[in-house]
Amino acid sequence: MNVNGRQTSTLVCATLLLLLSSVAAVAQQGWVSTRIASASKDLNTVFFLDEKRGWVGGDEGFLSRTDDGGHSWVQQLVETKDAINDIYFRDKEDGFLIAGNTVFITKDKGSRWTEVRKFQPNEFEGADVELYSVRFTSKNKGWIVGSVSRRNTVVDSILLYTDNAGETWQRRRAPSRLELIHIEFVNEKRGWIVGAAGTILATVDAGETWIKQNAGLTSTIYHVDFRNDKKGIAVGERGTILRTIDGGATWSPVTPKTRSTLLNVDFVSDNNGWAVGRGGTILRTEDAGATWVEQETGTKLNLYGLHFAKKVGWAVGADGVLLRYDQ
Repeated sequence: MNVNGRQTSTLVCATLLLLLSSVAAVAQQGWVSTRIASASKDLNTVFFLDEKRGWVGGDEGFLSRTDDGGHSWVQQLVETKDAINDIYFRDKEDGFLIAGNTVFITKDKGSRWTEVRKFQPNEFEGADVELYSVRFTSKNKGWIVGSVSRRNTVVDSILLYTDNAGETWQRRRAPSRLELIHIEFVNEKRGWIVGAAGTILATVDAGETWIKQNAGLTSTIYHVDFRNDKKGIAVGERGTILRTIDGGATWSPVTPKTRSTLLNVDFVSDNNGWAVGRGGTILRTEDAGATWVEQETGTKLNLYGLHFAKKVGWAVGADGVLLRYDQ
């Protein structure tokens, strides 16, 4: 009896350990949240160079860096009290950060950030500039989009260009005076801009000219991601998901699994991508955006930023929340 009792006990323990291991494995494969800023600060953007080194930026100039894959974070000093809206590195040394009406640059892997351009209201007849998105197509050529507003009303768009690695920026005219929110390039010549009232602009000549594409809607589009010069996904208000397979000549709506506003989208391969948005919404696709499945996140906080580095994903949002995903 004693021997049989010990065997039964051992079997139960082994089964319990197996179940716990299975639960842990499932948990490790999902989205796990933590908070790296105070509850009074929203995090707006996240960017990782690789699986180890990354940054998050948010309200009141909050900037934090990790060198160990997010196990620890160290706050960095940036001379601004404006919200950091975007962070982008064109290589391992040189990076760019935009906050409010100011462009910052780093040339030492993000150790120090230096202001290179601040757009003053007197340059725009007293109106205020807000910069949202920065991308580079080569070592020297880069773009920034945003808006010009007066008394909290958008009166014009802003499109900036540099051909000297971000040392100086010149304004280019876009064929839209509406708010421009995100810019994306797949190579030096092909790029897209999305924004308010269904705005989608495209270039095929490295930004020399921009043409309007028909999104077939008037909702704000917040983000766009292209895998190549043909296949792209755009997301926006009230669960808007648009898909193109011809470079944006035609955009087709995808029936959403949510009515929540989607604020960011990122693909890690031709078929696998994620989108995040308000109310803690995270959607996933495994068929190039044709269908989407809602993911469990454990949070109802708005999610603004999204970035994948190989098999590890990061989402950031309201009240300093940061979510990590391991495939």
